[in-house]
Amino acid sequence: MSKTPLLIATAFALCATTLIADQAEARERSRAVQRTAQGGSVAVERSNARFDSQRQRTWQADGQGNASAARSGSLSGANGGSAGYDRSAYRNADGSAGRQGSAYANGPNGGTASTSGGISRDADGNVTGARSTTATGANGNSYTGSTTVSDGTLVHTRTCTNAAGDAIACPRGH
Repeated sequence: MSKTPLLIATAFALCATTLIADQAEARERSRAVQRTAQGGSVAVERSNARFDSQRQRTWQADGQGNASAARSGSLSGANGGSAGYDRSAYRNADGSAGRQGSAYANGPNGGTASTSGGISRDADGNVTGARSTTATGANGNSYTGSTTVSDGTLVHTRTCTNAAGDAIACPRGH
């Protein structure tokens, strides 16, 4: 009986073990969970050679029809880029409800973007909300836009400028 297949299998197993150990050392992950009768939270962190990230989530309810929840997270890339978000929502026993949130992104070559806003409904069913967004390319051109809604009327405005601050045409669809 030849020892070659056994030697090849042993060498493969040693290489695979080394690769798995290297992968395990290169990646880290943690998760924390808490729960109560009224709510809870979850937090997760990850880290490896390409990025680091964190995210959290919380929720609560009082048993009377009132509840809320929130989420947030961030990411940082090894190449210098980063992004994140933050959002929350609520509902009340009287029928009112709402949500709000924001997000951002920063490119490794200088481009940035951010948005934030929210919308709510009061106990009588009236809805109001607003959102604003800005983006700047690595070349310095920028976009600023906002949208509002109130009493069923939607209004959107936008402005685009070049790196010198001069007004330019906005891309279609924005």
